Amino acid sequence: MSLQNRYHRRLVAESASKPCLVCYKPSSTVLVTPDNADLFYTCPGHLDDKGFAEPVQEGNSCSNEKKVSEDLEKEIEQVKKEYEEKIKKRKGKNKGKTKNGEDDGSDKKSQMSKDEEHTAVEQETKERDDKIESLEQNAKGTSTTSSQDNPSAAGPRIYILHR
Repeated sequence: MSLQNRYHRRLVAESASKPCLVCYKPSSTVLVTPDNADLFYTCPGHLDDKGFAEPVQEGNSCSNEKKVSEDLEKEIEQVKKEYEEKIKKRKGKNKGKTKNGEDDGSDKKSQMSKDEEHTAVEQETKERDDKIESLEQNAKGTSTTSSQDNPSAAGPRIYILHR
C-alpha cells in the first residue's frame, strides 16, 4: 500500500502540540492523509512555502465566496430600504404638521424643527453608512483577521507535498 500525496490540515489543542517536522518548534497544525495512515506536525508558516506544500483548490470555495457576496449585497439593500422608509416617515410627519394648520408666524419653531429634522436625517444617514461599513468590514474581516487569529476558520484545507 503506497501513501497518498494528499494531506488534510487539522488543528489539535495547544496542550497536545508537538514539534514541527521542519523547525522543531511546537505546532498545533497537523497534516493527515484522508485514511489517517500518515501524519506529521508542521507550522502554518511552512504551509505558505511553495517549495514545501501546495494548496489544492476546493471546487466549492468559489461558490461560497459568491454566496457571501450575494448575502452582503442583500443586507446592504435592506439597510438602504430601512433608511429610505425612515426618511419617508419623517417627511410625512412634517407635511402633516403644516397641513394641520400650523401657524405661519412661528418662524422660530419651524426653523428649529427644520434644524432638528436636518440633524436627525444626518444622524440616520450616518447610522446607515456605519451599518453598511460594518457589514463590509465583517465580510472582509472574516477572510483576513480570522486566518491570522484562527487558522482553522480560513485558508486551504488540503495540501499536496513536494518531494
